[in-house]
Amino acid sequence: MSDKRKGASEAGILTPVKRQRGPAPTSVAVVNTSVAHGPLIQTVQRSSNLQAPIIQLSGHAGEVYACRFDNTGEIIASGSQDRTILLWNTYGANENFGVIKGHKGAVVDLAFSRDSRNLYSASTDTTLGVWDVDSGVRIRKHVGHEDIVNSIDRVRRGPELLMSGSDDGSIALWDPRTKHAVEYMETDFPILAVAFGEGGNQVFSAGIDEDIKVWDLRQRGVVYTLPGHDDAVTSLSVSEDTQYLVSHSMDNTVRNWDIRPFAPESRLIKVYGGAPASDVEKNLLRASFSPDGSKVIAGSADRTVVIWDTLTAKILYKLPGHTGSVNDARFSPLESNVILTGSTDRTLMLGELGKG
Repeated sequence: MSDKRKGASEAGILTPVKRQRGPAPTSVAVVNTSVAHGPLIQTVQRSSNLQAPIIQLSGHAGEVYACRFDNTGEIIASGSQDRTILLWNTYGANENFGVIKGHKGAVVDLAFSRDSRNLYSASTDTTLGVWDVDSGVRIRKHVGHEDIVNSIDRVRRGPELLMSGSDDGSIALWDPRTKHAVEYMETDFPILAVAFGEGGNQVFSAGIDEDIKVWDLRQRGVVYTLPGHDDAVTSLSVSEDTQYLVSHSMDNTVRNWDIRPFAPESRLIKVYGGAPASDVEKNLLRASFSPDGSKVIAGSADRTVVIWDTLTAKILYKLPGHTGSVNDARFSPLESNVILTGSTDRTLMLGELGKG
């Protein structure tokens, strides 16, 4: 991944309420455009506490590569090609209350600390950042990688520990309190995605060599691999119960894997289609689980976000709205029918899924 990765109204389409950086608007309306009767403001059955069913968040001057809810679901962070991280309120008028600057390259991945007080970032400038969410001040600058840092993850329990994957082929473990890495694990190919398993002793990595590697930190080595993808794997995400792993790949598939200790020899559970990658942009498209694990969400190069039923692989939603590749997509940890997406079109979309 490099620093630069490369509608007309219809009847019954909800127009997103737009939020710009700066003062919040004083009123909000949901507009339903009807060919027969002209623009109407109509009552819509709501399914969340968002101020509108669909909200567009604008403020970045470059492509949005990463977006995250904090662990309360009340704050949003977005990372961009423009080298900044923007902080937004999920509810109310969706104010852009913070602009974090300091990276010298694009911000390509983000993770909140468990208490949501700190934000971790990965950048094309080869560094990781640790930021205080309230003040926007950088607490720590982690140096050690020799090339673009593509991915970052935070351990789920125990002492706070970070992991990063880089184009330099290394996976690094970091204590947020110290500048330099605790440990490096070297591979032969660029690392595009990393994820912690349960307890932090098991970690997952993937990149341009197609196979997902499963590492045991106690043994300091790979214990097994997950073959199946036919192209570079661009994201990894572990379910909340730590039993399953979802991967997104440039082979145009999203896959669900059983990562339980005593799983069957064939760990592939489902293959999800409908979220193609791009042969031109080569963006690191991401996928993740809903909090209860019942759904999988992924960004797509066809400008949509796709949501599947985890068990059946049926497409539940294929949602338009962005005018560029959807690079990241997340469910809210607070309201399971609220989703967040970030796109090459420089915007984020925050919206609710319908009831039922």
